[in-house]
Amino acid sequence: MYDYVIVGAGSAGCVLALRLTENPATSVLLLEAGPPDDADEIHIPAALNLLFQSTYDWDFRTVPQERAAGRAIYWPRGRMLGGSSSMNAMIYIRGNRNDYDTWRDDYGCSGWGYTDLIPYFRRAEGNTRGADAYHGGTGPLSVSDLAYQSATTKAWVAAARDCGLPANDDFNGAQQDGSGFYQVTQKDGRRWSTADAYLRPAMARPNLEVKTDVRVTKVVVEGGRAAGVRYLARGTEETAYVQGEVVLSAGAVGSPQLLMLSGIGPADHLRDVGIGVTVDSPGVGANLSDHPVVPAIWRTPKVTALWEQAGPRNLMRWRLRHSGPFTSNIAESGGFSRSRPSLPAPDLQWHALPTPFLDQGLADPQIRGFTLLITLVEVGSRGRVWLRSADPRHKPAIDPAYLSDGADIIPLVEGVRMAREFAVASPMAKVCTEELAPGPGVHTDAEVREWIRRNLSTLYHPVGTCAMGGDSRLAVAKITSVVDPELRVRGVQGLRVVDASVMPAVPRGNTNAPTIAIAERAADLIIGRAPLEPADPALESQPLSAELA
Repeated sequence: MYDYVIVGAGSAGCVLALRLTENPATSVLLLEAGPPDDADEIHIPAALNLLFQSTYDWDFRTVPQERAAGRAIYWPRGRMLGGSSSMNAMIYIRGNRNDYDTWRDDYGCSGWGYTDLIPYFRRAEGNTRGADAYHGGTGPLSVSDLAYQSATTKAWVAAARDCGLPANDDFNGAQQDGSGFYQVTQKDGRRWSTADAYLRPAMARPNLEVKTDVRVTKVVVEGGRAAGVRYLARGTEETAYVQGEVVLSAGAVGSPQLLMLSGIGPADHLRDVGIGVTVDSPGVGANLSDHPVVPAIWRTPKVTALWEQAGPRNLMRWRLRHSGPFTSNIAESGGFSRSRPSLPAPDLQWHALPTPFLDQGLADPQIRGFTLLITLVEVGSRGRVWLRSADPRHKPAIDPAYLSDGADIIPLVEGVRMAREFAVASPMAKVCTEELAPGPGVHTDAEVREWIRRNLSTLYHPVGTCAMGGDSRLAVAKITSVVDPELRVRGVQGLRVVDASVMPAVPRGNTNAPTIAIAERAADLIIGRAPLEPADPALESQPLSAELA
């Protein structure tokens, strides 16, 4: 019997493990399907692609995407302590103020506006630049500037600025638009996942028990309340009971899958796969949203590519001093743009890579090249996760329905035009000799659209499948919300979801930092502690004369 059982030791679960065990009288069990995070490739920043399709990866594939040339698209998701924070590109981006105010105003998520979440971003963050109105300096999550910057990613930043994308050294500050180098969740040249930041300090406490390599199969619901969870450990089914709450932090795929396996989901679908209906909740698995991306690639024959520097000498340099090219996060620089000036916030994000990005990152590069990932961050398309079987060992079906909203492809077409403009600007023209993708045969808008459909993939940011809403109906998304603004699952007591699946819409930017902030706030809600006071850094950072005026 535990006070809390947390399912999933990923970006959210590790945060909860630390915060819920702060009271020594509280007992917590944390269950993780994957192994410990003890592989070297996890901790070496530039080795992240070596984790793809390994034992540390759930290795999902979408169903064939009708509007993306009928292709099944690879979805890596972390399956280890730290979850996807142990295999991501470590980019620290919070999203745009507009995102969270939309959650609050359009989806009825009271307490989840920008000013509500800023104190939690600051509580989590230990930025090496120090604390200010926008940033925290002493939080457990180390955020730092990149120790290594490649020549081609520097050239792209210069080219972007020549093309009118202004310099921005803090995409989490007053302005998101612009170009520059990303800050990353690293510490002294080493990946700093939520397992490093939150879980290891918590594991020193006697009131936390962590079990790895266990698969949770069901939430046990008795009398309308979550009484515990069942899980498989070494082939044996066991049950952990709670006197407090069960918290699902299994991610945008795992959390809705587990709810449906437990009889909480769309009634017709549950009956179709032979699962008894505990709660008819049509929104479970619906509202799936993700950032689609396409890679523009150029040949750079005179510049040594990052992959060429992955030899024993630089590996030893990283092992001894945690410096050199192995500290690269691959997607070193980038920024945010608006495809139309009238937009209230950016709809495109850029990721500049000093290497060719081939076959969704699964193919080893063989040439010297530069990639600019063109990413849509204002997404209208919505998909769904559903069960293929009542057997919890079967992977669920994933349909992000990329480009199902016809408006989504329009900014991507504009993004290709902008990417080509960057490439011919003087700083990039000096190093780029040949456009490999889209390539010289792709000119018209129709040809660009077809190229986008044949090359579109994921930026690894699925959200929304257990969407939060202030009402049982989410009018904007035309679905039923799964959790209320305190992240309590509707229809079951003692059960919450805390991870990216509760986001009603995907933020503009990488989703790891927002997931951590959600978990920080959720911990206060679960404990019954008063939420942190809202704060507006735009007002805090104004000089006194401006405030008086």
